[in-house]
Amino acid sequence: MGRILVGFVLLLGSTLSAAADITVIGLMAGRAVVVVDGAKPRTMRVGETTPEGVKLVEATSETAIFEVKGRRQTLSLGHHGTVARSEPAKTSGTVALTADSRGHFITTGTVNGMSLRFLVDTGASMIALSVDDAKRSGVNYLAGTRGQVQTANGSATVYMVKLDAVRVGEILLTNVDAAVIDSDKLPIALLGMSFLNRMEMKRAGDTLTLIQRY
Repeated sequence: MGRILVGFVLLLGSTLSAAADITVIGLMAGRAVVVVDGAKPRTMRVGETTPEGVKLVEATSETAIFEVKGRRQTLSLGHHGTVARSEPAKTSGTVALTADSRGHFITTGTVNGMSLRFLVDTGASMIALSVDDAKRSGVNYLAGTRGQVQTANGSATVYMVKLDAVRVGEILLTNVDAAVIDSDKLPIALLGMSFLNRMEMKRAGDTLTLIQRY
């Protein structure tokens, strides 16, 4: 669950103005306890949107990312900011990865605020997680579409799901397609094309640079 942080984050304005008024009174992995526009406190899960239009994109025990009308703001304990109700200017996140001794690009990222190790795999059509990784990240994989896939180690059950938030470095994507594979032969999560096809990928020697396109 993570430790709970108690604090206040004020975003000036009201529902009818240019910004949302949010008070954060608790943070934990995958959840935030908030007061929006003076209403009663509510616990939000990553991916949830309040009736006032405030969406929780990502939450850890340290920070939370809120989105209003496509504009995002990262908020932490004692952090004050404004999330305007207007479309943001287009920005791109960038991350540079270095190959290991075998030429593989391995990096640490997060799913729903939970840290995971990823292997960049352009041969995988989407992000692939083990059941254990899905459980730790709060992914309700059993509610996904069930099927069967053939792996190098034989047939395995797979669940097709949507991940609320996937972060690698400064790159954050939401609502990302993924497969949860019920097999003990997936020692590391795969960063597949459901993430990578939204990147411009540039390789120079042992460095792979990912630049977010959308």
